[in-house]
Amino acid sequence: MAKGVLGSADCATFFRSVATMLSVGVQADEAVFMVADSDEDDALKAAALGVYRSLLEGSHLSTAMRDAGCFPDQAVTLVESGEETGRLDDTLNSLAEYYDEETRLMLKVRSSVVYPCVLLCILSVIMAFTVGAIIPVFEGVYEGMVGSLAASSFSAIDVGIAIGWVALGATLLVTLVALVAFVASRTNGGRRALLGLGQKMPFARRAFYDLSLSRFTASLAAFTAAGQNTDDAVGHALQTVDNKALRAKVSRAYKSMASTSPANSLVQAFAAHGVFDGQQLRMLAFGLKTGSMDGVLQRMSGELFDEAVDGMDAMLDKVEPILSGFVTVAVGVTLIAVMLPLVGMMGAIG
Repeated sequence: MAKGVLGSADCATFFRSVATMLSVGVQADEAVFMVADSDEDDALKAAALGVYRSLLEGSHLSTAMRDAGCFPDQAVTLVESGEETGRLDDTLNSLAEYYDEETRLMLKVRSSVVYPCVLLCILSVIMAFTVGAIIPVFEGVYEGMVGSLAASSFSAIDVGIAIGWVALGATLLVTLVALVAFVASRTNGGRRALLGLGQKMPFARRAFYDLSLSRFTASLAAFTAAGQNTDDAVGHALQTVDNKALRAKVSRAYKSMASTSPANSLVQAFAAHGVFDGQQLRMLAFGLKTGSMDGVLQRMSGELFDEAVDGMDAMLDKVEPILSGFVTVAVGVTLIAVMLPLVGMMGAIG
């Protein structure tokens, strides 16, 4: 049995590979064995072998996945539903799309943390050099002129040194926070924690809302592809929503769909509670009429993800000038404060 739950990238690889081979007539046990035989990653290889052993004993794919103990519960539930409705191929493809989307999301979170972290480390070095190397030079010069300096001049020196240390301390503190975020971004749990934190920041709220809506839409597509009716699909997809604002909207929509006095359709419920905008609702209505709901939802999910990425990129574009401006002001004020006594002395000499 494989240890731990597979990451999003491994899940996407497993489901896409198995779906592709099933679509050309390969048996499930042979398909899973090919995944194990062709993959060099220890986690995915161990998971596929665990599933393969259960399949040889006569288990269904969903049962084998559950016995392996390394697949997300939601994925196992979806595969089981796909087997019951005879839509296993569609379910596996939809799961591959969902975990691809999640992988893109997690990579974006990680890359969003790396850039500010590197920038802050560079700025910390600049501040440390200023406070640790440049300021002591001025301080030594002034100490050699002790007989020529007034008390007020020494006070200005002390103020300048204090400003430098405060600026350095603030920069190092922010850098430490960025480093912690970078370390956290290397694990699935840490990335989810960063997503939760980002949702609480006013300037990042819209981008993270769009990300959560994208994940909800991808999850809804997966449950729809598994053959579940819209009410059940929305109810299950709701469990994947971690954004409070979106969760409240979807919860109200779901309750109105489950109501018997009278019950709303999916499009009516989502329209009444503002889950999607007008264009997206028209796409949903088209998907319902043509029976291509899962495909429409997958397309919507991709578009929502791209919008969210654009929003995050716009935020990152503002990070560099803000951080650079902070350090520039700190270094400039520090050097000016330290050099003021020298300016006063030059004026007295003149």
